[in-house]
Amino acid sequence: MKPKVAFICVHNSCRSQMAEALGKLFASDVFVSYSAGTETKSQINQDAVRIMKDLYDIDMNQSHRSKLLDTIPEVDIVVKMGCNVICPFLPAKHTEDWGLEDPTGKSDEEFIKVAKIIEEKVKDLANRIKTNKIDLS
Repeated sequence: MKPKVAFICVHNSCRSQMAEALGKLFASDVFVSYSAGTETKSQINQDAVRIMKDLYDIDMNQSHRSKLLDTIPEVDIVVKMGCNVICPFLPAKHTEDWGLEDPTGKSDEEFIKVAKIIEEKVKDLANRIKTNKIDLS
């Protein structure tokens, strides 16, 4: 059974949504991706939606919505996006903080930079899970 990974931040509208989408794209053979937050927004960040469509041909408006922590299943791994405020808590066997800057309100270049960092980190996480470098016992 594949481990469940939750990408979390406060609003679940930008970085965590991008991470969930990239987890599904690049690591669905290794883990199941979720995202959630302590608050929700009425819609996902539309700059993130546009950049993800341009870079990866993923339409997050069709496949994603802002979700609260208590609406996702129990997970094995929690990845905090880098809240710079009170980060949400979710119990898990392994937790890490990716410390990503929120690109909201910034240039397309900042969104692209964050998307590429998330892509690298998702692939690295998948590799660490595959090679048993993360203890999930």
